[in-house]
Amino acid sequence: QVQLVESGGGLAQAGGSLRLSCAASGIIFSINTMAWYRQAPGKQRELVAHITRSGNTRYADSVKGRLTISRDNAKNTVYLQMNSLKPEDTAVYYCNALSVNGGNYWGQGTQVTISS
Repeated sequence: QVQLVESGGGLAQAGGSLRLSCAASGIIFSINTMAWYRQAPGKQRELVAHITRSGNTRYADSVKGRLTISRDNAKNTVYLQMNSLKPEDTAVYYCNALSVNGGNYWGQGTQVTISS
């Protein structure tokens, strides 16, 4: 089992920045890809960015150039640096981890609210 705990959400103004963190514990050696998803009110959960253990990344088109995912394998933590924030970035952000044996784990979510 893998446990994921997010932190760093909150309220920011448009154009501002926030940094989300997700700390993993448990059977962490099995984790391959880690990702951030988000779900806005009335919308489906969507992939924001993912990063493999080797550091390969992929981003949603809507966040390219503004959000950056990174990973510290020694600390078992994944980060999401969010710059140039927009009101449409308002959502609950979820950390996700995929293990090599097919496990799919989620954090509890952290609220990000961007005011205009």
